[in-house]
Amino acid sequence: MTEDEQTARNRYFLIVLARIVPTAGAIFGVVLLGRAISLEQKIIGVGIVVAALAVMATLPRSLAHKWRTPDQS
Repeated sequence: MTEDEQTARNRYFLIVLARIVPTAGAIFGVVLLGRAISLEQKIIGVGIVVAALAVMATLPRSLAHKWRTPDQS
């Protein structure tokens, strides 16, 4: 495997990881929200879910844009 192929593989795995980790965070926030007793705990759960959804929506796309192959024009 060439160095370029290894770099591409590693970047692919990082993008996949950038999708999985926020999903786990969102699940954690939902569980926290479901088990919350006080209002503060519910607010923290909602905050975790919203932050995880924001990361899920932005991080993989920004990594792909940053690592995009430049045009050969």
